[in-house]
Amino acid sequence: MIVADLFAGVGGLSQGFIKAGCEVAFAVEFDNEIAEAYKKNHPNTEVFADDICQLDIEKIKQNHPRIDIVMGGPPCQGFSQKGKRLNLDDPRNFLFKQFVRFVAALKPKYFVLENVPNIITTSNGYFKDQIIREFGKLGYDVCCGVLCASDFGVPQDRRRAVFIGQLGSLEIGLPTPYGCKTTIKDAIYDLPFIASGEGQEESKYDKAPVSEFQKTLRGNASVLYNHTATKHSKAAVEKLKLIPKGKGKEVLPEHLLTKSIYSGTWSRLLEDGIAPTITTRFDTPSSGRFTHPVLHRCLTVREAARIQTFPDSFIFYGSRGSQMKQVGNAVPPMLAYAIANVIVENEKHK
Repeated sequence: MIVADLFAGVGGLSQGFIKAGCEVAFAVEFDNEIAEAYKKNHPNTEVFADDICQLDIEKIKQNHPRIDIVMGGPPCQGFSQKGKRLNLDDPRNFLFKQFVRFVAALKPKYFVLENVPNIITTSNGYFKDQIIREFGKLGYDVCCGVLCASDFGVPQDRRRAVFIGQLGSLEIGLPTPYGCKTTIKDAIYDLPFIASGEGQEESKYDKAPVSEFQKTLRGNASVLYNHTATKHSKAAVEKLKLIPKGKGKEVLPEHLLTKSIYSGTWSRLLEDGIAPTITTRFDTPSSGRFTHPVLHRCLTVREAARIQTFPDSFIFYGSRGSQMKQVGNAVPPMLAYAIANVIVENEKHK
């Protein structure tokens, strides 16, 4: 099936759909540095590093006349309002309108829209109902719900609202949980145990993969990319040394506690548990529970990418800040694959 990925980021959704056998015809990503990283990882996809509002859909259709699936996660800031002012016409939802514009013009068989969980529950589902009505006018039957990535093999408590639309009558639903979990240990313990400030953008593995997850994500990779540890201050490292395995800031003396608003700050990831949502600041102990289970440092880009379920063959390019943004803002490919598989299997049986 042929796919268009809007608001693509580095391509987490694309990765999952490619694994399910789809071909991504074109992708749209406004951030130039991230668009470049997308292009390097998806050389066969046409990438528009542009403002989606400025794109000429008719021109795009000339090169891509057939699109079976339109997907993406448009930012929708206006849905969090309360009361009667809550509306799809809120100017802050203009990017959502662009998603609708592409679906209306391309008339795909399916669309997949992902967003923050609150989009479904805010004001008793008022915004969700508006979205369903909007696509209903275009002839799409829609199902929606909140999916937790950890239910689909992702070692992370990441929740996303997902809308799946089908032209005509809906024949599918959201994917059902796999019934098995992946732990942090399963995900990252085959990667070299480097210290704060160590590592290189290109390095080597120093041990064999053990878990099925490690084997799958390594694939045939022989070079290890993006496994460099942020160089924390001496004070930060000394502070981390005070936190034993499985513990967090609760063990720190009072004079070392900070007033950070983020939960899980200065706390170690649990090796037999899952991570919280990986954000764009996973290299900072004060930004959340992003400290390695046993080492005195935060996650490397590669470790965070593993927790997001990107294969090791996927390389993150650009500045350190951009790489973290690429990883932290992505839809986990394994979650994307579960969604894609529902659509692909439905088409196979037609």
